[in-house]
Amino acid sequence: MTATLTRPLHQPSRIWKDAPAFSALTFMIVAALIPLLAAMTLDIRQFQGDSVWLKPVKFHLALAIYLGTLVFFARFMPDATRASRRWRIYVAVVCTAIIAELIWVGGAASFGTASHFNDATPAMAALYAIMGLAAIILTSASLVMGISIGRNRATALPPALHLSIALGLILTFVLTVIVAGTMSSGTGHFIGTPLTDARLPIMGWSREVGDLRASHFFATHALHAVPAAGWIASRTLAPRAATLAVWLAGAAYAGLVIALFAQALMGLPVIA
Repeated sequence: MTATLTRPLHQPSRIWKDAPAFSALTFMIVAALIPLLAAMTLDIRQFQGDSVWLKPVKFHLALAIYLGTLVFFARFMPDATRASRRWRIYVAVVCTAIIAELIWVGGAASFGTASHFNDATPAMAALYAIMGLAAIILTSASLVMGISIGRNRATALPPALHLSIALGLILTFVLTVIVAGTMSSGTGHFIGTPLTDARLPIMGWSREVGDLRASHFFATHALHAVPAAGWIASRTLAPRAATLAVWLAGAAYAGLVIALFAQALMGLPVIA
């Protein structure tokens, strides 16, 4: 089923109309950063060389950006889909998975222990498996929305931009599941044993051994990179050329993620 023509891209007031639950949760996650940053300042405990609160802060930032992006793209779904009971139930499940992930990561930080790759006790191993399922559920929102937007022919978007949004969302799910699934099946994000703490600034990726976090980072940002390419192409190229450019951009981006993934699996750092 198609929708009525979507309003222009600018209209921030639509975020509450088109994705109220995702919008509310995004603001809650951002607000929760305030006590986390305070805890990072006041609590001097460290875990593996970093503040115990660094991982929760990173997770809050990443999920706020992810959810905020879904909020913006929700306007391009069919109106009937967004209004359906099935969609509302699905959104509730996704939001529950996100909240569970944040509580899990924050709870582990408060105890000064690892949230990921922690099988020290049967309880922690079980929690890790459950949170892996939660991660798939929350990431699936990009796949579901990508398919829904791709099928909606009444978005009033240029064809190349329309394609890029759908393609970026779908690639986010596919690439993230491949990389994160491989990473979670191991004992850590390193492929090899680093002898020093040589890391890239800001990102913290190892400069000695393979680090799967690099490919994971780029996989999760396909929903930004590919639509950005589509927006540029739709403004600078003829429609047919712009559509071709989007397909090429999507293929190139997927190739970048796969190359970084293979490089890490070979035990090679992104930058030595």
